Amino acid sequence: MNDIRRTLLWVIFCFSLILLWDQWQIHNGRPATFFPRAEQTTATANDPAAPANANSTVPPTSSNAAAAGPGAVPGEQAPAAEVRSEQVDISTDVLRLTFNTEGGSLVRTALLQYSDQLGGSEPVLLLDENANRVYQAQTGLIGGAFPTHKTPMALVEGPRALSEGQNELQVVFESQDLGGLKLRKTYTLRRGDYAIGVRHEVVNTGSVAVSPQLYLQIVRDGNALPSSTPFGFAATFTGPAVYDAQNKFKKIDFKTIEENKAEMPAPSDNGFVAMVQHYFASAWILGDNVRRDFFTRKVGNNLYAVGMIAPLDALQPGQTRTIDATFYAGPQLEKRLEALTPGLELVKDYGWLTILAKPLYWLVDRLHSLLGNWGWSIVALVVLLKAAFFWLNAKAYSSMAKMKAINPRIQEMRERLKEKPQQMQQEMMRIYKEEKVNPLGGCLPILIQIPVFIALYWVLLSSVEFRQAPWILWIHDLSAPDPFYILPLLMTASTMLQTWLNPTPPDPMQARLMWIMPLVFSVMFFFFPAGLVLYWLTNNILSIAQQWVINRRLGVNGGKKKPA
Repeated sequence: MNDIRRTLLWVIFCFSLILLWDQWQIHNGRPATFFPRAEQTTATANDPAAPANANSTVPPTSSNAAAAGPGAVPGEQAPAAEVRSEQVDISTDVLRLTFNTEGGSLVRTALLQYSDQLGGSEPVLLLDENANRVYQAQTGLIGGAFPTHKTPMALVEGPRALSEGQNELQVVFESQDLGGLKLRKTYTLRRGDYAIGVRHEVVNTGSVAVSPQLYLQIVRDGNALPSSTPFGFAATFTGPAVYDAQNKFKKIDFKTIEENKAEMPAPSDNGFVAMVQHYFASAWILGDNVRRDFFTRKVGNNLYAVGMIAPLDALQPGQTRTIDATFYAGPQLEKRLEALTPGLELVKDYGWLTILAKPLYWLVDRLHSLLGNWGWSIVALVVLLKAAFFWLNAKAYSSMAKMKAINPRIQEMRERLKEKPQQMQQEMMRIYKEEKVNPLGGCLPILIQIPVFIALYWVLLSSVEFRQAPWILWIHDLSAPDPFYILPLLMTASTMLQTWLNPTPPDPMQARLMWIMPLVFSVMFFFFPAGLVLYWLTNNILSIAQQWVINRRLGVNGGKKKPA
């Protein structure tokens, strides 16, 4: 029975790791390694298109979008004539933005409080436009020869930087009359905020009523971001996403758009579109009760768009219509995203154990507010979890200690009855019953730890707060592997000590495997984020302390049994 318990434990543990790896591969758009699925697709990463070709078309009108298909590019073409554009730099305390006067589009966002690499001086660039990256936010009008994101616009003179003591800055672009309409865009930037208010004022300057439609879209190339850790452990989904209250959050990979197979939500009066990548995201948000049609489409070679179209009521001559939107470009800070609009926090992906990961993040965030260090917050999290499951673990460790105590009797009996397997099994069950030992009781602690471990894995990889977050001494980034492998070595040593405290299987082969398997398992931790290794090491140390006390109380491993 002891053999069965040990075998079952390792089978469950190894199978859980296999499932974790396959789910991780599928989540990142790669085929599963062990259990491939026929419907899996991966993003196509062709040569990046030149920026000049990035935005040559405007979206389909909402009236023909559904008929044309979610990935098609019908509708009206932007003016083909070359126009002279100017790039305008605007800065706040957290953002440095670059706008293009061609359409008043946002073409670059530098996140000033996040460096592109540990110890680096250059900020993270989210939106950008260069030879290797096209990633822009655009808006305009369709339904006629109206101003689009390709229309030249004039920048209204004003400050270009948020000055000391100033909390708000406005950047205004105005178009000329086109098709009887004039478009005025006002970007409102606020101190400490990654959410940008965007007001569209549409003025009918003609002599007849018109019914334009406002589109908001994010255009990005389909190239995946390079992984920041060995073997792609920190690679996450990159691509568009849509949300509405009925269909909830849905990721759409670039290949689905390429193949014209993207299924979009029905027209709605709520929801947003987003472009997601590891740690950071951008999103267009419209207020509730504003009708919107969702769309995705391919706009060029390896260039894709996700957006919304909002029909405007008919504008009479001289009438002005205003529609407000919000554009977010920044880190996936869960509390900020939740405050902006329902569902936006889902751009932060916790994988398939969200039900555990979200409360784990909430708890570690509360601990960080008290301790001020994410590493010590992980240590405190383990202490709280161990305290919560103390009595459950104590019963399991007591069972393991009793198993270790009766191991000499089991081995003597196995040797004596090795030619009589049926009698040996009966005698073994009699000993277990007599000693009140459950041979499967020791499996419980690891079975409880596995889902928590996997959930914390997603929390560490998804939470931008852990990115480049230091702990102590040599650990400068909890989201990256330990550069000197000290934590993995300590974790390996603690695992071997914990193995020594466990009962040894009577079978010699299983006894050898009992020591080999922890070593093999520990190799994986050399490539895991330091924060995750810190979690497991702390858990091991506390488990060893608890098990040692229980073993000593029961007189196992040379300790004197305490009187009852």
